[in-house]
Amino acid sequence: MLAAEQALIEFEIAVDTFRIEVENFSRLHHQRLGPMYSRLDELDALIAEAVAARTGDPEDIRRAREARGLVLPMPKVEELFHGWLDSDGLSPEGVAMLTEQPVQPPPRVRASEEARRIYRELARKAHPDLAEEEAERERRGEFIVRVNAAYAAGDEERLRALAEEWAAGPPPPERRWSRSEELYARLEWLAARKEMLAEAAAELESSAIGAMIKMAPEDPDGLLDEIAEQLLAKVAEKENELAELVR
Repeated sequence: MLAAEQALIEFEIAVDTFRIEVENFSRLHHQRLGPMYSRLDELDALIAEAVAARTGDPEDIRRAREARGLVLPMPKVEELFHGWLDSDGLSPEGVAMLTEQPVQPPPRVRASEEARRIYRELARKAHPDLAEEEAERERRGEFIVRVNAAYAAGDEERLRALAEEWAAGPPPPERRWSRSEELYARLEWLAARKEMLAEAAAELESSAIGAMIKMAPEDPDGLLDEIAEQLLAKVAEKENELAELVR
């Protein structure tokens, strides 16, 4: 039982760590590269329109209309609210907007190694699955939410303060031996939980952002710089192409 619980906790820590990195990478990707993608779409539309104006060919006109349509797609709910509102409610940006607080994007995809160490240690010690009583499970759950928020922000100092807070808090209740039937039920719950986490991990890894992080697992921040350079080169290439067409 102890081995199964510990294995599940380690797996959940790994999934949560990757989820936070995916969320940070997605936000930075949108903030840093979004304008470049928009510029490329605009240039594609301008080039297609210039070609259509020069040739008058119906097929070129159709392509120009399609290219222009991509520049102004039908927005989804998230896009209508500029990412401030999604299925989980208001994002940090939305809360900041409503409270007139400055929006603080994550400084990088991955926190420092020391922050990662403290985060993992706290997650292992304070994990809700280690609690037997519901009140203790809720206390741990609320604490882990704060730990996750500090890690997502890459706030090493805040993580250290949380570590001190946990060390000064009430010790976790002693584990009591359960009857064999309860142990089997617990093992079944652990197996179901692991299956759910495996599905979540597979979904993260198969996402576009997750796949990009997997391309550079040691330096995802550097990958953003590399993509930015490639996009800038494409923008320059298309701007030259457009200049040739409108001469």
